[in-house]
Amino acid sequence: MHDITGLILAGGRGSRMGGVDKGLQSFRGMPLALHTLMRLQLQVGEVMINANRNLAAYESFGVPVWPDALPDFAGPLAGFLTGLERCETPWLATVPCDTPLFPLDLVPRLQQAALEADAEIAMASAPEDGQLRPQPVFCLLRRELLDSLVRFTHGGGRKIDAWTAQQRTVHVAFDQPGDDARAFFNANTLGELRELEQP
Repeated sequence: MHDITGLILAGGRGSRMGGVDKGLQSFRGMPLALHTLMRLQLQVGEVMINANRNLAAYESFGVPVWPDALPDFAGPLAGFLTGLERCETPWLATVPCDTPLFPLDLVPRLQQAALEADAEIAMASAPEDGQLRPQPVFCLLRRELLDSLVRFTHGGGRKIDAWTAQQRTVHVAFDQPGDDARAFFNANTLGELRELEQP
């Protein structure tokens, strides 16, 4: 655990949620990003948050908060870049702020797969529409990937899958008995968030 820093991605525009700051929306009585933080803290040594708005609200959660290193809400890779620049451990685990039910054993399973495959990235895959689909914002990254990501983003690259395809990546399936079918469901609208609150 102490070799891994966790990064919560809360830097988006929230455009599909009407422009609100998604991580600060209430879920079961607490901000979404705080749920995410409490789940992630159980699995890593330290946690930081990548956010571009309402920084004081995120700082009130008691962990470091860093805005994107790239301008104009450049997407999740901008968060990856910020996290790798600030990471002081061998590994960085990334999770989005809008998926509050992600597995409590997410990081250990990603780490085990990365070590077994000698991979630079371990990425979660989960059932979606009857097939396993990659969940590219749920990643475990080696810190040494920073230089590669700097080159990719400074060359104008913004798509996660285009960058991860250049690295040694192992996909980890979260479709085992006991895995929650809703674990990777992300709430893009306030209606979906209310739906996710149902037991």
